[in-house]
Amino acid sequence: MRFPKALALGAALAITAELPARAESLADTMVAAYRHSALIEQNRAVLRAADEDVAGAIAQLRPVLRWVLDHSVRRNEGSTTSRTTSLTLGAEMTLYDWGRSQLAIDGAKEQVLATRQALVGVEQDVLLAATSAYFGIWRANEQVRLQQNSVEVLTRERQAAQDRFDVGEITVTDVALADASLAATQAALAAAQGDREIAREAYMAATGRKPAALDAPPPLPRRPASVDAARAIAQKTHPLILQAQRQAAAAELAVASAAAEGRPSLSANAGLGVTRGPDTFGNYDNRLGASAGLELSQTLYSGGRLPAAHRKAMAQRDQARAQLLNVSRQISQRVGESWSDIDVARAQISAIDKQISAAQQAYDGVREEALLGARTTLDVLDAEQSLLEARADKLSAETNLQLAHYQLLAAMGLLTVEHLNLGIPTYDPSQYYNAVRDAPRSSTQGESLDRVLRALGRGN
Repeated sequence: MRFPKALALGAALAITAELPARAESLADTMVAAYRHSALIEQNRAVLRAADEDVAGAIAQLRPVLRWVLDHSVRRNEGSTTSRTTSLTLGAEMTLYDWGRSQLAIDGAKEQVLATRQALVGVEQDVLLAATSAYFGIWRANEQVRLQQNSVEVLTRERQAAQDRFDVGEITVTDVALADASLAATQAALAAAQGDREIAREAYMAATGRKPAALDAPPPLPRRPASVDAARAIAQKTHPLILQAQRQAAAAELAVASAAAEGRPSLSANAGLGVTRGPDTFGNYDNRLGASAGLELSQTLYSGGRLPAAHRKAMAQRDQARAQLLNVSRQISQRVGESWSDIDVARAQISAIDKQISAAQQAYDGVREEALLGARTTLDVLDAEQSLLEARADKLSAETNLQLAHYQLLAAMGLLTVEHLNLGIPTYDPSQYYNAVRDAPRSSTQGESLDRVLRALGRGN
């Protein structure tokens, strides 16, 4: 089963990303986080380093050309001194090593693919952090507005209590209760404003810029038909699972590579040199020399080093297999938890809506009864506090519902720029790999690599 890319969320985000709206949308927040994340840049560099491992493995099959300049002084009998200078140009190349080098190349390629999936995982973490920061700001703003409204209501209640006290309808105790309730709400407002500042700092850390006014959250992304369907998607697409699969494949190749270390190796060598030194008569002259040869070698006994390396590779393979199983189970758990969080938040919102309706009705009734003398000021304040708490609980539940949907997307491996259709260019990991995989040395390839590096430096 394949979860469709054309998510309802994706369409909404793509539209808001294209509109030149003044307010900050969730899509704007995600785009800013993707473009300005130092963590993503760090892991892109890690991926490029892994790409170079492939180039290094390929280079092992190529000739090695080196020169050696040697100068020696020798003291002979009769207190005579002779000096010899030589310049040698030599070349070496492995002709055949019974598959060792190819196994190293294949293993390096698997590590590159694993590192690419790790980069996708980092992208998901960055986008989820940006989402959390966005809804943190949104909830903080709503909480401040809610507390401000409560302060205004209680200010009027306090004035009403003062007016009733002035005409002798209530006692000074009722006025004091109103004062205390108003002060408590003002303190709650100050706390909410402080929470908003903290949320702004989290937003700046996630996106690299200060938050502007926020758009209303987009429609909730559609989720699969069942939790089992969501788990099936996660097992196929989550980057941590795909990374663990590649690491397990690389570990299998490492076992084969360790076993191949005991095989023979056939290499060729050639050399060309000139030597200046004394001949048999003591006269200095220049002598040219050339050599060529083949060498077939094999390690017969390594003191136990090669068998130990083989056993270590097998243990690491078992570790990679167990890690794959463990990651698979963890991702399945995340999907189940996120799914449950969505259901819980929906049930909470439904119940809180009824609570707010009842609390509003009770508050209105208590206020009317208080005007007739059937209720005390404390009853009115309690009713107002119950209504405020219910509205605050709904804000939290709505935020939790939004976040749970994006956490589910992340648990399924779908919280990426591509799947969300954010409409911005994404990092192409194959661009650098294709430029270096053949271990370029010629000027044409070098110029191509320079262009790639300059493009990467400009960012995406």
